[in-house]
Amino acid sequence: MRRGSIVQLVLIGAVAGGIAAAVAILVPWLPNWAGDEGERIGFVFWFTTIIAISIFALVAAVIVFSVWKFRVGPDDERDGPPVHGHTGLEIAWTAFPAVLVTAISIVSAVVLAQNSNAGDRPLVVKVVGAQFAWTFTYPDGKTYGQLRLPVDRSTELQITANDVIHSFWVPELGQKQDAVPGAMNKLVVTPNRTGTFAVICTELCGLGHAIMRTSAIIMGKAEFATWMKAAGRPGGGGGGGSGALATFNSAGCAACHALKPANSTAQVGPDLDQLPAQAQKAGKPLDEFVHESIVDPGAYLEPGYEDIMPHTFGDQIPPDKLDELVQYLVKETQ
Repeated sequence: MRRGSIVQLVLIGAVAGGIAAAVAILVPWLPNWAGDEGERIGFVFWFTTIIAISIFALVAAVIVFSVWKFRVGPDDERDGPPVHGHTGLEIAWTAFPAVLVTAISIVSAVVLAQNSNAGDRPLVVKVVGAQFAWTFTYPDGKTYGQLRLPVDRSTELQITANDVIHSFWVPELGQKQDAVPGAMNKLVVTPNRTGTFAVICTELCGLGHAIMRTSAIIMGKAEFATWMKAAGRPGGGGGGGSGALATFNSAGCAACHALKPANSTAQVGPDLDQLPAQAQKAGKPLDEFVHESIVDPGAYLEPGYEDIMPHTFGDQIPPDKLDELVQYLVKETQ
């Protein structure tokens, strides 16, 4: 090949590679990472992307150059010159991709092993998905509707589900794991900056799938320790503890409903602070209305809301706990 043709190939490849690189860099494909595992996943992404852009530039250069240099007139139907292959080239385009694929596999395996390692003493949090809320239980047995984690410490999330398959994901932390009924799947996250991030269900799990969200709050170590000591007490911030409040949180109520005594501000479902007014519109005594709204939420629907609340709480919550929860809601909203 003449020197001029090589220069042309290089220029075409540079233009194609530059366009592909601009798309890769300027479009925000990845979130702003907030965890070590996410940053490692980002490294694998860019490692693979650089290889893909390089191959794309080479292939695009050859195709464009060939179409440009070897095109024929519209009426030229002659056969082209015979080509009998090139052994060296065939070996190269077989061996070189094999090396690249092997490199990607090795890097991915190393990152997968690192991201699965929680270290010696991780914080262990049990995560339960249920239609349509997440609950998080800490080593002290307290359960919450939001996930709170300390920065710069590995946490092992033990994930399962009560009803159907869900999928736990905090985009900024990078890791994702299915929540499967009857199975316990583990996920390791190591936050490296503070902030509040969305917890998302990424498995279609029913009518309320789109609203199955809560927050992951990453706190400083001292702040997290203070919260762990204070949570569950009046004004402690987060709602846990025992009795009716624990049932309120463990059932996922705080993930969908606002209730000032529980420090809950969710707006997915009706505001529970307005229960007396809602019971009056339904034409029922408050305690009867609250009980029915838990075990048969479709019996009365507050205007503007759909019937997406699970109809399984009558079976999932023990009768004594259910009665306790009803009395708690009646007392706190009157």
